[in-house]
Amino acid sequence: MTDLAPLFRFATYPVGAVRALTGANEGDPIGLGDAALPGDTYRLARDARARRLAICDGPDGGQVVATGSEVGRPGDALTIAACHSFMGEAGEMIEMLVLRRGSAADGTTLHLLPLAPLRPGTNYELIGSSAAAAPERFADIASVSFFAGTHLTLAGGAQVRVEDLKVGDLLLTRDHGPQPIRWIGHQTRRAIGAAAPIRIAEGTLNTARDLYLSPQHRLFIWQRRDALGTGRSEVLVKAELLVNGTTVTRAEGGHVDSYQILFDGHEIIFAEGIAVESLLVTSDVRARLPEALRLDTALQEQRSATEFEVDEGALGDAVDAAARLTRASRGDEG
Repeated sequence: MTDLAPLFRFATYPVGAVRALTGANEGDPIGLGDAALPGDTYRLARDARARRLAICDGPDGGQVVATGSEVGRPGDALTIAACHSFMGEAGEMIEMLVLRRGSAADGTTLHLLPLAPLRPGTNYELIGSSAAAAPERFADIASVSFFAGTHLTLAGGAQVRVEDLKVGDLLLTRDHGPQPIRWIGHQTRRAIGAAAPIRIAEGTLNTARDLYLSPQHRLFIWQRRDALGTGRSEVLVKAELLVNGTTVTRAEGGHVDSYQILFDGHEIIFAEGIAVESLLVTSDVRARLPEALRLDTALQEQRSATEFEVDEGALGDAVDAAARLTRASRGDEG
């Protein structure tokens, strides 16, 4: 069977959880095309429950439901079909992706992925919808990003802010020594919901300064003792899974500049003194790369990366996970 280990996990709602309160589609669930008309007012059901959708790249390069997903069946095709834009009662802007699961032959189901929290009982007016912008907005929340001001380690040991790097600069990698940067992506986006950076406070996980990473960004942690009981010393942990409200928090508000650093292969590099991953080539990343940039090892590197990743079950209590991993990396007892 094809390996369908998850690359991303997002909280999604069934399409029926958001229905039109007023307008041309009154009473109907939000959908695509004429089933989502600007001016209609929508509301999230009070009893709506989000479920985790696990996503990975399929054998043909498209996105599919991954193993362990709470939604759908492993291997189901996924399409990022539309991005709806809403205005809340307080004037706040909310975006929501519509994901189509399944095929025309077997039938399709829609799922909703809000890019910022939706409040049950609150009215949201649909002000626009775009199919063209949807894949890019998904890439914004799925990409491995550093944020302006983050110091990365050059091959010679110097610390340089990510926004000052250029293609060809040599960064220090954990496994392959000095490696040249092949491509740098840059976006400016709102720091809200799934696109808000995760702040890892100075000292936590041995950071030299506060470190800001995208939620799906994985940290490489070498445990001097196996605090997680995984049977191995080397693990990868997504930043969002370490949020505890104190030393690891979501930094919401305003706009941020994010940067993606790509090498010939998937590398472990150093940001604010600790090991983190570089950009991993997935289907959404590949669509944004220049045509001349050909990287043929992507699928194997996805498998290698997910092999070392730990999920919520292995981490246990999220409030204590960062502290336990910090102690384990230092070899402290307890």
